[in-house]
Amino acid sequence: MVKLLIVDDEQVERDGMQAILTKGFPNISIKQAKNGNMAIQMAESFEPDLILMDIKMPGISGLEAVQRISSQNSHIRFIMVTAYDTFEFMRQAIKLGVKDYILKPSKATEIYATIKKVLDHMEKEQRAVTIRRLQQETMQKTFSLVETDVVTQLLFDHVHEIHVDMLVEMLDTPSTNEMFVMLVSIPGGTETIYSAIKEEVRQTKSCWIGALYGSYLPIIVFRDLNMSYRSQAILLAKSILSVLLPFNNENGFIGIGSVSPSLDIVRQSYHEALLATMDSKLQLKYRFYSDEAIVNNHTFQEGLVEHRKKEFADQIRMGQWEKIRNYILSIIKQYESQSADLMYTQQRVLEILWIASQVMNEMGMEADTPLFTYKPTNYRQLELESTRLLNEMILTFKEKSEKIEVDAIHQLKQYILTHSKEDISLESLARKVGLSPIYISKIFKEKQGINYIDYLTECRIEKARILIRDTDKSIKEITFEVGYHDPNYFSKVFKKLCHMSPKEYRKSFQVNKV
Repeated sequence: MVKLLIVDDEQVERDGMQAILTKGFPNISIKQAKNGNMAIQMAESFEPDLILMDIKMPGISGLEAVQRISSQNSHIRFIMVTAYDTFEFMRQAIKLGVKDYILKPSKATEIYATIKKVLDHMEKEQRAVTIRRLQQETMQKTFSLVETDVVTQLLFDHVHEIHVDMLVEMLDTPSTNEMFVMLVSIPGGTETIYSAIKEEVRQTKSCWIGALYGSYLPIIVFRDLNMSYRSQAILLAKSILSVLLPFNNENGFIGIGSVSPSLDIVRQSYHEALLATMDSKLQLKYRFYSDEAIVNNHTFQEGLVEHRKKEFADQIRMGQWEKIRNYILSIIKQYESQSADLMYTQQRVLEILWIASQVMNEMGMEADTPLFTYKPTNYRQLELESTRLLNEMILTFKEKSEKIEVDAIHQLKQYILTHSKEDISLESLARKVGLSPIYISKIFKEKQGINYIDYLTECRIEKARILIRDTDKSIKEITFEVGYHDPNYFSKVFKKLCHMSPKEYRKSFQVNKV
C-alpha cells in the first residue's frame, strides 16, 4: 500500500486535501503533519512513499524540509503545494528532485490528475527496479554457471573451440596475467560447508570457483600484485579454513599450486595443488606444492616425474593404463638400478597410485585409496604388490565405465535437448545422472566427439533457426526463448555456427520464399 503524507500549516487545507485524495485513491494510507519539523520526524516513523509539501510554512520552509528529508530518505517522492507559481521556485524544486507541484487553489480534478500522474510514474519506477533486480539475479546465476564451466574446462578438459574465449569475456577477469590453483579438500564435507566456502571466496573478487567433485573444490586465484604470492595464498587459505570453525570440521586441507603465467597452462598448477594435498595429516592445514621435498640423495631422473605433469591425469581419464603400468615399472627398475632405498621407492610408487585414485574419484569411479597389504622386503615384492594395486584400479575403471557410460550419454543428451533453454551447468548434469562433473565432461567428448556445451549450443541454435524461419518474433525474443541472456552474445554464437548473423539468416530465408 502506498503511504502519503500531507504537510501544511493550515488544518482546513490538510483536511480538504485528504478528503479529495481519500475519494480518488481509497487504497492509499494518508497521514498529516502541520509543519516542516513534524514532517521530518514523520518521514522517519511513517516512512511515506509520497509527500505533499506546502512551500510556505512558519519555521522550516517546505523546500528546506524537502532537502533534509530527501538527504536521509532518497526513495521518498515530493509534490509541492504552493500559491507561488514562479520560475525561481520551480528551479529550486526541480533541483531538489520534486516530481510536480499543485497550485493553491486547484480543482479536485486537477489535484487528482497530478497525484495520479506521479503515482503512475512511481509504479513504473518500481517495476523497472524489480525488473533490474531480477535481471541482475539472473545474470549473477548465469555468471556463476559460466564461472564453473570455465574452471572445469581449463583444469580438466580440452579448451573449448567455440565458447571458452567468449565465456571468459563474460566473467569479471582481474587484470593480471598470473594465477594459481588452490584445491580445497574436505572429506565428509557437506554441500552447506562448500556453499559457505564459495560465498567466502567470492567476496575476494579475485577468484574463479569450479565445480564441487567428491570432496574437492578447485579455485583459480588471480595474483594480487600488491602482495607476494605466498602471502596472498596463505591469507586466502586461512580465510577458507576459518569458515569450517562453526561446522566443527577438522578434516579440511588446502593444496596450493605454483603460479602460472596464463590460463592456457593453469592445469599444471591444479595438478600441483592435487599433489600438495597428498598428506593432509599435517598440523598446518595447507601446503604449497613448492614446499614438497621431491628429491633425496639419489639422482632423480627427469623421466621419473611424469606423474607430476597434467598429461599423466589425462592418460588416466582416457583409460591409457598400459602407459601408466609401463611408467610405474620403469620407475621401480630405475630406482633398483640406482640401489635406492626400498622404502623411498615404495613411497614414490604410492604417490603415483594415489594420484591415479584421485583422478578416478574426480570421474565418479570411487576408487579405494591404494595401500600395500604388507611391507615389501625386496624390489621383486614391491613390483608384484604395485602391479596388484594397479590391476585393482584398472578393474574398477573398466567395470564402472562400461556400466555407466552408455546410459549416462543417452540421459545427458535427452536432458540437454529437453532443457536447452535453461541454464545447464556441469554440476546440474552431474546431479541428473549421479556422476562427477569432470567425468561427464570427459565421456561426453570421448563418446560424442564434442563438448557437452557444444551439444547444448547446437540444440539452442537449431531451435533459434526454426524460430527465425517460422515466426515473426524479434531476435531479442528468440534470444531469451532459446536460453541466452544477452542478444549480442547470442548473435556471436549464431554467426560462428551458421556463418551469418540472425538478421542475415532471416533475410536470406525471406528472399528464398519470394
